[in-house]
Amino acid sequence: MRRLTLSISEPLAGRQVRTLLRRELGLSAAGVRRAKDQPDGILLDGQPVFTNVFVQPGQVLSVAVGDVNGSDQIAPVPGPLALCYEDEDLLIVNKPGDLAVHPSLGHHGDTLANFLMAHYEAQHLTAAFHPVNRLDRGTSGLMAVAKHAHAHELLQRQLQTGQFSRTYLAVCEGVPVPRRGCVDAPIGRQPDSILKREVHPDGAAARTHYEVVRTGPGRSLVRLALETGRTHQIRVHMAYLGCPLAGDFLYGQELPELRQRFALHSASIRLLQPITGEEIALTSPLPAELNALLNQ
Repeated sequence: MRRLTLSISEPLAGRQVRTLLRRELGLSAAGVRRAKDQPDGILLDGQPVFTNVFVQPGQVLSVAVGDVNGSDQIAPVPGPLALCYEDEDLLIVNKPGDLAVHPSLGHHGDTLANFLMAHYEAQHLTAAFHPVNRLDRGTSGLMAVAKHAHAHELLQRQLQTGQFSRTYLAVCEGVPVPRRGCVDAPIGRQPDSILKREVHPDGAAARTHYEVVRTGPGRSLVRLALETGRTHQIRVHMAYLGCPLAGDFLYGQELPELRQRFALHSASIRLLQPITGEEIALTSPLPAELNALLNQ
């Protein structure tokens, strides 16, 4: 069980436990409730304590933030995992483009979630599946997963404030005009589809920054950064510019050389470790099968 501790210094003395949990340790209201539901969830000098207790100098406050239960609906199935980073609170995996993230119809034991549950089981770790930046099946690259709900909440806050930044690389059909810009176009669900999205004036605000990195015969390599995180945002916005992603079966045209994927890659992630605040920055090169599309 992951626990956080706080030594009570003079400036913190006289405050209530609930205040320290929220302001000093960063727990949400839901996180405090989760800790209160555990017999040893909140301890002061090793003893269970109510959240309305006032603390004294020299005492040590401890709170459990780890998951009590795993994801019961996701079976642990051993499988390949390209782990780029791992600590007590999160991991970052380099996901293949043909790997689904969640179990779904036709994918019950061959997903990233299944493989991670098996990884946790091998570590004797109780943890649910907490993906932070979600990647479509068909998208490869870096993806962060929190190991407990508290870390997930903190990383989600970073996504909303821009402290968690992501850069993507895409091989597009054609070359966007202009070669650098921002697509500021709202996205909504297509009325006749449960899956497909479209640019629509009544949709949710969506902004994608893009820049052409290089070109090949009839195609371009584009670097993209998101201000918002709408479903299929990059795919919809590049199709809106007339340059759909190569191999995108939904917004462009499938390519036989891209097996069960399209040409989108999560190339870099920069975030703050949710507990320590240390910066974590990772990059992943463009996969060979995507790079080859620019040389055909």
